[in-house]
Amino acid sequence: MKQVKVVVVGAGVVGLSAAVCIAEALPVCSVTLLADKFSPDTTSDVAAGIVFAEEYPDIPLERQRRWFQDSFEHLLAIAQSAHSPEAGVSFSSGCQIFKEPPANKTPYWSDIVFGFRFLSERELNRFPCHTFGQAFTTIRCECSRYLPWLLKRFQTARGHMEQKKVSSLQELGRHYDVIVNCSGLGSRAVAGDGQVYPIRGQVLRAEAPWLEHFIRDSDGNTYIYPGAQYVTLGGTRQVGDERLQVDRRDSESILERCTLLEPSLRRAWLVGEWVGLRPGRRNPRVEREVLEVNGHGRVHVVHNYGHGGWGVSVAWGTAVDTMRLVRKCLQELSLPAKL
Repeated sequence: MKQVKVVVVGAGVVGLSAAVCIAEALPVCSVTLLADKFSPDTTSDVAAGIVFAEEYPDIPLERQRRWFQDSFEHLLAIAQSAHSPEAGVSFSSGCQIFKEPPANKTPYWSDIVFGFRFLSERELNRFPCHTFGQAFTTIRCECSRYLPWLLKRFQTARGHMEQKKVSSLQELGRHYDVIVNCSGLGSRAVAGDGQVYPIRGQVLRAEAPWLEHFIRDSDGNTYIYPGAQYVTLGGTRQVGDERLQVDRRDSESILERCTLLEPSLRRAWLVGEWVGLRPGRRNPRVEREVLEVNGHGRVHVVHNYGHGGWGVSVAWGTAVDTMRLVRKCLQELSLPAKL
């Protein structure tokens, strides 16, 4: 039976998730993962990976909920399996705090995570400048371990890897039946999408083994995320800033803000500073289109990018959607979707 050639562009958590979903669910496809950077050099490797999300403004809430729930259930299965230590996926409890109560105190994912509740007045006394809080148990997905584990899973499904910088989708149209664009910030160039913009994130990593519970300020700039080996301290959300160099003033600000929330961090030992550029967009783009390739005709393209700072939280859900869109492409190409 003829193999359908599918290429997935981008090897961050979104692209790698899509590649695994397609390779495992559609064995008629020969899947190539194409990227200029693989773990440990992707933006996803910097992510702390605590799973929850904010709402995207124009995506139907039911679709967002499905993305989140599919992702949560996927990671939950790993957290409850023997793969948990190798994959870097485990449970994490903590709280999100607000200076003023939000309009919607109960987010759409509140019944998907475990034990969601509001903080008591006594608990809020710990954070004098905050008047409202949410406590819950969710999943921690440390991408520095999760991505290599997912890559092994992709290879087990007979996926292929190729390190190459892609300048445009046009150059791939001559060689593949379906193109899956998960190039994140690179979609400004490869897909010509002017709605994509960088959101600079800088984080610190510290040794503080006594910390077990995460704390996130709802402004998204200040958070303390304990991991298996270190604590991630954040951060920055600098829209339009493409600097990849560590900014000393940002590091000082991060440490000061985090220490106000957790004074014991004064005893922590800093082990590193990292910078990454999140692929910002008003809404993620998860949809199909047909690309006209010069001298080659029409090629099916599935886009999956623009997740902002919530890539880990919804990557598997958008990957499942992507796989289903690829299946539709196969049907339109009059090719079998499965063996």
